[in-house]
Amino acid sequence: MKICLVGSSGGHLTHLYMLKPFWNDKERFWVTFDKEDAISLLEGEYLIPCHYPTNRSIKALFKNTKLAWNVIRKERPDLIISTGAAVAVPFFYLGKIFRAKVIYIEVFDRINHSTLTGRIVYPICDKFIVQWEQMKKIYPKSINLGSIF
Repeated sequence: MKICLVGSSGGHLTHLYMLKPFWNDKERFWVTFDKEDAISLLEGEYLIPCHYPTNRSIKALFKNTKLAWNVIRKERPDLIISTGAAVAVPFFYLGKIFRAKVIYIEVFDRINHSTLTGRIVYPICDKFIVQWEQMKKIYPKSINLGSIF
């Protein structure tokens, strides 16, 4: 199984990294910002830098869509996992075209309100994971696995 772990640097990347018991023994690559925190955390990992800032940036969305097209065609991941934010959107939608499974994990600090990225990718997710039971009211098809902290 080949996994693509995609997300913004900072807290989103930290959430993905905390899944290490799951991804540690699998072939994988990361798509995140080319920033010091990501470079440091992912030292020795296969890292593909994406364009940022992404929040509500049409320019970055177009650039990351082109990047996602090229990366997914080349790498052919079986599974794409993200905790957000916006960079996940093109990877999820294009990943589905290439028959990858997509799993989104809504971030821990969202207890009563959805994220924009979560709302956008929810309809196409194979699994949508929340960390609070209250979030199942917002995402009825989600799975509550509790905190990953």
